[in-house]
Amino acid sequence: MSDSPVDPSRRTWVAITAGAGALGGIAAAVPFVSTFAPSERAKAAGAAVEADISGLKPGEKMTVEWRGKPVWIVRRTKEQLDGLKKLDPQLADPNSARKADELTPAYARNEYRSIKPEYLVAVGICSHLGCSPSEKFTLGAQPSLPDDWQGGFLCPCHGSTFDMAGRVFKNKPAPDNLEVPPHVYLTDSRLLIGEDKKA
Repeated sequence: MSDSPVDPSRRTWVAITAGAGALGGIAAAVPFVSTFAPSERAKAAGAAVEADISGLKPGEKMTVEWRGKPVWIVRRTKEQLDGLKKLDPQLADPNSARKADELTPAYARNEYRSIKPEYLVAVGICSHLGCSPSEKFTLGAQPSLPDDWQGGFLCPCHGSTFDMAGRVFKNKPAPDNLEVPPHVYLTDSRLLIGEDKKA
């Protein structure tokens, strides 16, 4: 058995080779590990959306996109708000009790289905087959609507009707009210859709 010392040049080459192997392993692992992080597109798809409602006049609606869905922001008139009170007997779920946690946040479980009575924030997708209802804000008799129509939405696909709070009428194909997404007012004129807590 030899007691000769280890060759210093060999030690250097072993260290260089080991270092290069470690760096190569890290370089190979980085792209693999990065695939676990959500893409920018995925982050944007679930990100909250800010809306400026300062220019929205009573009786008008604006639409923003959140998670690939249309979200309506409607500034209701006094007449439209007054009309909501008359409709409970005609509605399938006037108190938004069905699927409450899924469709209506706790702060919107009121007769207006909103934080501020003046503004409705709702996902514009019918709960029947996913069509997008049309706005029918004019009060009174109209084609495909009752003579005492108080304003709301009509789904042209199968005739489901919703009031100005997104509540579905009885005996219609749509089983549920329109979804109220999580949202919060950042200021009187700025609304954040997709989150309901101020940062």
